[in-house]
Amino acid sequence: SIELPANGGNPYNHSSNRSTTCSTGLGFGLVIHEPCGVKLGLSRGFSGCCNLDRYRGISVIRSNVRHHSTSVESHVNEKNVARNYVQGGLDVKPLVVEEIEGDVGHVGNNEGDKEPRGRHSILNENAENSTHNKEVKDVEKEAWKLLRKSVVNYCGSPVGTVAANNPTDKQPLNYDQVFIRDFIPSALAFLLNGEGEIVKNFLLHTLQLQSWEKTVDCHCPGKGLMPASFKVRTVPLDSKNGAFEEISDPDFGESAIGRVAPVDSGLWWIILLQAYGKITGDYGLQERVDIQTGIKLILNLCLAAGFDMFPSLLVTDGSCMIDRRMGIHGHPLEIQALFYSALRSAREMLTVDDGSRNLVQAVNNRLSALSFHIREYYWVDMKKINEIYRYKTEEYSTDATNKFNIYPDQIPAWLVDWVPEEGGYLIGNLQPAHMDFRFFTLGNLWSIISSLGTPRQNQGILNLIEAKWDDLVGNMPLKICYPALEYKEWRIITGSDPKNTPWSYHNGGSWPTLLWQFTLACIKMNRPELAEKAVSLAAKRISGDEWPEYYDTQNGRLIGKQSRLYQTWTVAGFLTSKMLLENPELASSLVWEEDPELLENCVCVLTKGGRVQCSRHAAKSQILV
Repeated sequence: SIELPANGGNPYNHSSNRSTTCSTGLGFGLVIHEPCGVKLGLSRGFSGCCNLDRYRGISVIRSNVRHHSTSVESHVNEKNVARNYVQGGLDVKPLVVEEIEGDVGHVGNNEGDKEPRGRHSILNENAENSTHNKEVKDVEKEAWKLLRKSVVNYCGSPVGTVAANNPTDKQPLNYDQVFIRDFIPSALAFLLNGEGEIVKNFLLHTLQLQSWEKTVDCHCPGKGLMPASFKVRTVPLDSKNGAFEEISDPDFGESAIGRVAPVDSGLWWIILLQAYGKITGDYGLQERVDIQTGIKLILNLCLAAGFDMFPSLLVTDGSCMIDRRMGIHGHPLEIQALFYSALRSAREMLTVDDGSRNLVQAVNNRLSALSFHIREYYWVDMKKINEIYRYKTEEYSTDATNKFNIYPDQIPAWLVDWVPEEGGYLIGNLQPAHMDFRFFTLGNLWSIISSLGTPRQNQGILNLIEAKWDDLVGNMPLKICYPALEYKEWRIITGSDPKNTPWSYHNGGSWPTLLWQFTLACIKMNRPELAEKAVSLAAKRISGDEWPEYYDTQNGRLIGKQSRLYQTWTVAGFLTSKMLLENPELASSLVWEEDPELLENCVCVLTKGGRVQCSRHAAKSQILV
């Protein structure tokens, strides 16, 4: 083992001055896959000095292979990236700061002004504007300070950020761990600020944890599962006085409430991996053998053949951001949008050779089928609602209109008056005889970002958010879902969950971390003024409220009753939103544009059997517009 100074000159390290001993272990770049029940001499908790590509004075085992294929197609992905994201770019409108509740005014005479404003009025407005800008900058400075304090170090290198960092919290539970989904906005904030090291370290560290033994009640889940979180612990070494060993202990769901595997973790990991390469230009990380292996393991887990008839992923309740029972089991939109994004990212990053050619083809087939499925069957607007209202049921044929046997009485009473004429959204879930008409914000926003929805649908989603601003944004952006489950419905669906009471937490609570995804979606659709309005609204109180995890009540006026303060992804989501609005061209590295080729591919044309009839020919909607 090698003794290291606790700080080691690392700007992210805020630990004390005690010495930390890390025993040398496997270097990043070597992936070991253990069969269920076989440990190969490795402990459950990951311990060792691992500088994830670089470490002061320590040699590690890592892959130096950049071009591990001699195929002429091995670099086709680089050209695709340039074609899809660099040349196309984004047609971003100039950012306009509009007047929001009287805080910021426009200087000069507008067409509707009754009389010219005097010099004194303009000076007052300039002074107010200056004061407002200074307050916002102060909030940003505080946010950066909090984000850096939340950084977790492992053997002297930054590897992530804790979920919450409230020094007065005596019972942090698992909020002192690094969650993959929670780290995404932190990673983007660092990347957009030119700090890529911590993101690279995180990607490599979690890749190592992917191959660890995972067992719940003598059962091993499939290879490729990424942990929900990991915790870095220091334990004293018996052999040396004052020396410590650092251990990274992952949680794959065996310690989580409900013991649910984190389906979204692997999807977020792939999305972040591509974002890292596109923002930093370090595409060599994607090409490493261990990284390529990690991508393939996640894809094989997601694309495994099963009993399901749909291209969407079938998951249990609580397998994503909504990690408690909320009636989203089945095919929730959030998972499908992240799945689609991960598939598109993986398609660009996979090195095409004889060993991956079949996998790439499977990815293309699933992308095509999933895109059609979501666009055709998840979308609702007034036209679609009226179509469902007149559905015939019990249709038995391959060309049925009501393919899922949806009963018109399922249309909730609130829906008809809530959906605007010029807007719509993607429903939360679709199963046989069941449509979940709740609006789930993350899934709809990510459908815009990834182009899972059509351009018309994507604009319709933002139209709906703008029209229903008081319901979905209110006093603090943004509602995680709408409306909340109440009364008997709440008792049956949530199991009377005391944390998910109506208009709280996952049941209609307001989550400021959704700001960065809303900002990204607005910039992509050339509507940054909506994001600016939401960010300005959050900036008024989020710092004074000590950066809560979520807000309660129907309009988000109260800090959540069990909300953690100084929640890191609240902090990072605000920072990422501000940086994207100040430099909207950066959004081109984080969004996917429409790919017409995906909709032209169909696995049906590859089938020789005469029984196959493609449902697309029977579909009435125009999915290409």
